[in-house]
Amino acid sequence: MALDKTERELAQSSIAENRKAYHDYHLLETFEAGIVLLGTEVKAIREGRVNLRDSFARLDNGEIYLYNVNISPYSHRGSADHDPLRRRKLLLHRDEIRKLVGKTVVKGMTLVPVRMYFKKGRVKVAVSLAKGKKEYDKRETIKRRDTDRETRAAIKSRR
Repeated sequence: MALDKTERELAQSSIAENRKAYHDYHLLETFEAGIVLLGTEVKAIREGRVNLRDSFARLDNGEIYLYNVNISPYSHRGSADHDPLRRRKLLLHRDEIRKLVGKTVVKGMTLVPVRMYFKKGRVKVAVSLAKGKKEYDKRETIKRRDTDRETRAAIKSRR
């Protein structure tokens, strides 16, 4: 399947990832959403000028908006410009929004953008329903990662 993709599709498949989300949250369910962007924002995203760190999604008047996504200005802009931290509307089906409304009402649940990528020339955002980790959960995750790394190194050295 990977052989069917062109070099351009492989290069543009993933734009940005929010690795901090994997560390700070238990990701329960992921939804794919389109995003409403301006022309200069799309060009800046194609240059890779996007940062998902500390970003989140919130429900306002039955619509979901993305906050704190930093899309830096496009390098070859003229008079056209955009606000780097403006809120951006996410495009989801009505039933998906209803499902998210029901689940975010539960204590401690939030919407976190995990990944931004191109799909058939369109910018998509993977938004996950997440529950915040406690400090001891984070330490446990780090400990598990270290032990896995040590076992892989031990197996590799035996070969």
